[in-house]
Amino acid sequence: MYIIVLLLFVITFLFGPQWWAQYTFRRYAKPLDRLQGTGGELARHLLDRFEMSHVKVEKTDPNSDHYDPTDKVVRLSPDNFDNKSLTAIAVAAHEVGHAIQDHRNEPLLAWRGRLAIFANAIQKFGVAAMMVMPVVTAVTRVPALGGLLFFIGIGSMFMATIVHLITLPVETDASFNKALPILESGYIEAEDIPKVRRILRAAALTYLAGSLASLLNLWRWIAILKR
Repeated sequence: MYIIVLLLFVITFLFGPQWWAQYTFRRYAKPLDRLQGTGGELARHLLDRFEMSHVKVEKTDPNSDHYDPTDKVVRLSPDNFDNKSLTAIAVAAHEVGHAIQDHRNEPLLAWRGRLAIFANAIQKFGVAAMMVMPVVTAVTRVPALGGLLFFIGIGSMFMATIVHLITLPVETDASFNKALPILESGYIEAEDIPKVRRILRAAALTYLAGSLASLLNLWRWIAILKR
């Protein structure tokens, strides 16, 4: 019984934020005629309004909304690019919020980018360490060396989660210091403000939700190594 409760707790902890974010996005994805334009149109309008005409707006894969500071592109999933829904305009405004951070050279966004590159490199190194660990242990017959490689691999997988935890203020700023004041300035009606707040909160937690879900890789590696 205790094992089942613990398992349910772990699953809820790892996947709960992701499920909640996706539920929130779907809940407010219904097209509304009263909105002034699609997510893609709003993103283009806001970029021009804030003197960022050099930043492009492109359609990308589903559930892959993001701002690319290297290529200077706001990328929106098909539903958010083409639809006139609260989710579409809130997510578009959130990603434009990141573009504003970049345009203003705000240090948190640049710091997150550097930290993410470092984390990705460390994570790849950690995966390699986990893959060669059984071979190294068998060849050298030194269990301590295998244990060292194991802890290197585990530590690297935590790195992505740590990156997203540390950089959560970047997402919060894009949602509530950038996107929300913009949308409240005449782009949405008063009755829609609480709903948009929920969507922007979900958008801010998307990175963290994905990172928590990625921790499942630890359980997969441990299960593989126990075989």
